[in-house]
Amino acid sequence: MQDIRRKSHIKMLWSDRIFMAFIYTLLTLSLVLVLYPLIFIVSCSFSDPTNVLSGKVVFLPVDFSLYSYEQVFKYQMVMTGYRNSLIYTVLGTTISLSLTIMAAYPLAHRGFYGRRLFTAYFLFTMIFSGGLIPTYLQVKSVGMLGSMWAVIVPNAVAIWLVIIARTFFEQSIPTELYEAADLDGASDFGFLIRIVLPLSGPIIAVVALNYAVWLWNGYFDALIYLADRSQYPLQLVLRDILILNNNIDLQSVADIESAARKQGLAVVLKYSLIVVGSVPLLIVYPFVQKYFVKGMLVGAVKG
Repeated sequence: MQDIRRKSHIKMLWSDRIFMAFIYTLLTLSLVLVLYPLIFIVSCSFSDPTNVLSGKVVFLPVDFSLYSYEQVFKYQMVMTGYRNSLIYTVLGTTISLSLTIMAAYPLAHRGFYGRRLFTAYFLFTMIFSGGLIPTYLQVKSVGMLGSMWAVIVPNAVAIWLVIIARTFFEQSIPTELYEAADLDGASDFGFLIRIVLPLSGPIIAVVALNYAVWLWNGYFDALIYLADRSQYPLQLVLRDILILNNNIDLQSVADIESAARKQGLAVVLKYSLIVVGSVPLLIVYPFVQKYFVKGMLVGAVKG
C-alpha cells in the first residue's frame, strides 16, 4: 500500500512550488486587507471613546467598554427601526423574489413568443430611467406617498437579477423536463412550482440575498417618501443618531474633559452604528453563502 501511495504521489517542480507560494502569499495578504478593517471597526466600537479619539486602538479593543452601544440603544427609535427594517426586508424580498422569478421563467422558455422583445424592453429600463422627480410624482399619484409601499414597490424588480435568473433557468432546467411535464398535462404554473423552483435553490438564494441586502441597507427611498418617523427603517434612524451626535457645540461645553468625551463619543458611534446595522446580515450570510456562490457562477455565465 505504501509503494502504491509513493508511486501515485506526483512531485511538484520548483517552478510550481514558487508559483503556489506566490498564490498563497497573495491570498493571505488579500485576507488581511479584508479582515483588518472589519476587526478595527469592531475593536473601536468596544473601546473607550478617549482611546479611539487619541488613536490608541490599532487592532484589539483598548479599555473594553460598552458605552457606545449603551448610547445607541438608549434611543427608543433604534428598536422601532429594527422592526421596520425587518418588515421592509422580509416583505420586500418576498415580493421582489416572486416578481423576478415570474419575469425570468417565461423569458427562459424558448417557446415563449416575443421573449426577445420583452428582454430588450427590460434592458432598456435598466439603462434609462425617468429620474427622481418623475418617480416621486408617480409614487404620489398612486397614493403610496408616506406608506411602506413607497419603499418596497418602486424598486421591486432589479433587471440584472432577472437576467441572471433567466440564464440560470436556461442552463439548469433541461428541455426534456418541459416536454415530459407537458405530456403529463402539467400547466406552466404547476411546472414552475413543482419542478423549477425545487431545482433552483442556488439562484433563489442569490436573488433573495441581493434584494435583502438592498432593502436592509437602503435609506434614501425612506428619506424621500416617508415623513412619519415611526416608519423609518434602521439605517435612517442610525443616520439621525450619527448626525445628532456630530452636531456638538464645543463653545457650550465649559469643561475640556467633557468636550473631549463628547468628541470621542461622536467618533466611536460611527463604528458601533456600523456593527449594529451589519450584524443581522452577517448572521444570515453564512447559511446562504454556498448557494450564493454557485448561483452567481451558473447564472452569470451564458453557455
